[in-house]
Amino acid sequence: MKRDTSRNFSDWPITLFLALMSSPIIIMYFYLILDTFTNSPAGSLVPNEFTLEHWRFLWGEAEGVSGLWSATLNTFIFASVMATSILAISLTAGYAVSRLNLPFRAFLLGGMLTLHAFPTITLVIALFLVLQMVGLYDTLIGVILIKSALFLPFGIWIMKGFYDSVPWEIEMAGIQDGASRFTVWRRLVLPQIKPGIIALGVFAFLDGWNEYLMPQIFAPSSDVRVLSVLLAELIQDNEKFDFNLFKSIGLFYVIPVIILYLIFQNKLMNIYGGGTKG
Repeated sequence: MKRDTSRNFSDWPITLFLALMSSPIIIMYFYLILDTFTNSPAGSLVPNEFTLEHWRFLWGEAEGVSGLWSATLNTFIFASVMATSILAISLTAGYAVSRLNLPFRAFLLGGMLTLHAFPTITLVIALFLVLQMVGLYDTLIGVILIKSALFLPFGIWIMKGFYDSVPWEIEMAGIQDGASRFTVWRRLVLPQIKPGIIALGVFAFLDGWNEYLMPQIFAPSSDVRVLSVLLAELIQDNEKFDFNLFKSIGLFYVIPVIILYLIFQNKLMNIYGGGTKG
């Protein structure tokens, strides 16, 4: 059987172009990793010794760095609780918007898009006053509630789209067999939108993991500090700023994101694989 090589040859220009465009980013990440394990003479790009000194914050206190593990725990709690609450509400609210004949449904959908597009920074003063009134200022739960509420319109809209891709016949078959609406939703509909659930959970977790502005404003105390705020505080130290230490902590900060992507990459690549058309 004769192989068609014309397509392979035609892909080479695109591959070469993408490689050239990506080379600055690749070089940047290469030196980011290299600098965290080596020392280089001043003004030189070539390292002269291998060292683990820049990772000393993992097993002991590093100068200028305090509370790193508590900040890591706070960041994990913040991102996990935020992702869990967004998934729980979006899965139920998205189903209701998709399947139920709600009054003012079009107005509700338009309102969700408007809320998602609304600039967050314009709400800072109002949110500050509300958190002060309810006693949740400078607490992790207060920041979680704010971020979850701001992310929910996007989550509900996304899940509504996935529910729309599931044919009615699947639910009707379950109801005719005597199953309740909740059982049909849990056992028949949710498996059809599994890629969407995973994608929304990953996006919500990463949004919480990377968040800086809300924790910085509404949870400034060191007891509830997250990693993004800790990194920002390191930059502000102009007198004893260890750039390689800063890059090591930044690499430590991004490792969970890389692990999460490697675990769910196949699901994320097939994000629109849910729903079986009847």
